[in-house]
Amino acid sequence: MITQNIQQALQHKIDNKTKPHGALGELEALAFKVGCIQNSLSPQLRQPTMLVFAADHGLADEKISPYPKDVTWQMAMNFVAGGAAISVFCRQNGIALKVIDAGVDYDFPTDSPIVPSKIARGSRNMRKEPAMTTDECEKALAAGRAFVRAEAEAGCNTIGFGEMGIGNTSPSSLLMHRFLGLPIETCTGAGAGMRGEQLSYKQQVLKEISEKYDPQTPLETLATFGGLEIAMMVGAYLEAREQGMVILADGFISTVSLLTACQFNPKVSENVVFCHQSDEQGHSLLLQHFAARPILQLGMRVGEGTGVAVALPVLQSAVKFLNEMASFEDAGVSNK
Repeated sequence: MITQNIQQALQHKIDNKTKPHGALGELEALAFKVGCIQNSLSPQLRQPTMLVFAADHGLADEKISPYPKDVTWQMAMNFVAGGAAISVFCRQNGIALKVIDAGVDYDFPTDSPIVPSKIARGSRNMRKEPAMTTDECEKALAAGRAFVRAEAEAGCNTIGFGEMGIGNTSPSSLLMHRFLGLPIETCTGAGAGMRGEQLSYKQQVLKEISEKYDPQTPLETLATFGGLEIAMMVGAYLEAREQGMVILADGFISTVSLLTACQFNPKVSENVVFCHQSDEQGHSLLLQHFAARPILQLGMRVGEGTGVAVALPVLQSAVKFLNEMASFEDAGVSNK
């Protein structure tokens, strides 16, 4: 648990580096944040890892995405083949990338690097029935926890989460709508490219689904409106908090998963560094909810964890200056 003494000592260390007060801007806030998460004056980012959870959605049958469901498994294969945006950026920045089959409606080759953890062959069509049973949802939560626990035991203390699932902005919009009490229209954007009449149709379908169900608990709400990859990511957030890890949040779906995790444990957000502001409608409101200042705002909305992978070097710079930059006293430089 972070103590006031550590906070004061961190701020003193930051303020006494050889620079004008506050001159490193947001890097100083990031260094302070990581130091607080780790309760340390000399924090370290060890073995940064990206877990990408992939699953299909029965709701995609309602044409709420311009892409067919097959794109989920095809992109998962592209991730491990090294050809996707997340693959490129993880490779560039030394991030271990692991792709997990949480519920893809496809049988991956047994020799594929994709990690098998299929709870079901996708969620159900929410227009007709809840997305998951509570049992399936609990299994996904537990699996997400187990993956993070394994990474922590292997020495990782810095972890990010990505996702792949055609149609998964729709369950994310529903969860945001339910947990924040905002209108469906405010929470629902273009996703993979639904605009104009297509977007209006998507919003109408989601409004119909929201009115159809009345779950009472966070678990019931996640099972009703979520997805297998989202539920697994929620479990991953919860475990990462318990492991004291630095958690790197990506875009809209990742942040909705964080919002959901906070319904189970409100303290999860204390360990989170927000890496970028997605161009997906609704993400800016989520960031406002968390009073978050994201590292980057590049107009990205590809998902996959790409914002995390691109932002990590900035976070590493923040930790580097805290640990390696001289103080006025060390350098023999006058401080006024």
